[in-house]
Formats: sequence, C-alpha cells, structure tokens
Amino acid sequence: MRFHQVKDLVTWAAGYHRRLADQFTALAGGGVEERVRMALEYLAEHEHKMENDLTGYLADGTDHSQVLETWFDDPADFPHPPVLERLPDCIDCETVQSVLSTALTAHRTLQDLYSHRAELAGGSDEKAFFEALSKGHEAEVRRVARDMQRLEDY
Repeated sequence: MRFHQVKDLVTWAAGYHRRLADQFTALAGGGVEERVRMALEYLAEHEHKMENDLTGYLADGTDHSQVLETWFDDPADFPHPPVLERLPDCIDCETVQSVLSTALTAHRTLQDLYSHRAELAGGSDEKAFFEALSKGHEAEVRRVARDMQRLEDY
C-alpha cells in the first residue's frame, strides 16, 4: 500500500524490535560461548524495551496522537527494505563484537528510516516526531555499543 499513517510505521517498528528480540533470544539458547550468550540476552532485553517504548506512543494518547494519525505518501512501501528478513538465519555468534555489529546494522536501518521520514515530513510536528525518534535511537545505539564494550572488556 502506498499511503500510510505514522502509527502504521510506529507499529511496524515496534514489531521489528520484537522480531529482533526473538531472534536474539533464540540464538542465546543455542550452543554459544557464555559472553556471547550474555550479549545476546542483553540485546534481547534491550529490543523488548525499545518495542515497549514505541508501543507506549500508540497507547498513551498524549501529544503524539495527532502526529500518529497523520497520513503520508510513500511510493515504496516501508520497510525500506525488509532488512530483518535478510539477516542470516544464524548470525555470526563467534564473538561479542560480531553480535554487536549485526545489532548496530539493524538499528542503523531503523534510524535511517526515521531520518528519511523526517526529511519527507509534511508538517513541523511530524518532522519533530521523527527527528526525536531518530535522535533517541542514535542515543540508544551508543548506549548498546558502550554496554557491549564493557561486556567485551570484562
């Protein structure tokens, strides 16, 4: 479909985090080294938090309700492209660094999507909403990288 509401994109992004969390959880249950398992479990928890944060926008009915109802025209259906489906079934789980690299790639995809929507926003509220999502996501990515580095150094 070509026309979407902002809430459709937020719902999709929350599902993206849920699917990523499920993938990390499944990988953590496999035969991986203990630090890698801890990293995967941490990432799964983080993805659930990100999912909950986004679903909070949909449920709270605060200042964002008007923006969430905004329609936008996007000739290329989102997601652009379905990166999660293209991730390998078995992410390289040899090291914490390789797990982190995969997680950062997935997150940068979402951040790029938010930035793209901010650039194409039809109004200032919509632009501010997506810019805030992008900046918040950038901060979360830095936090994940920092926390994973601590696990690697431990």
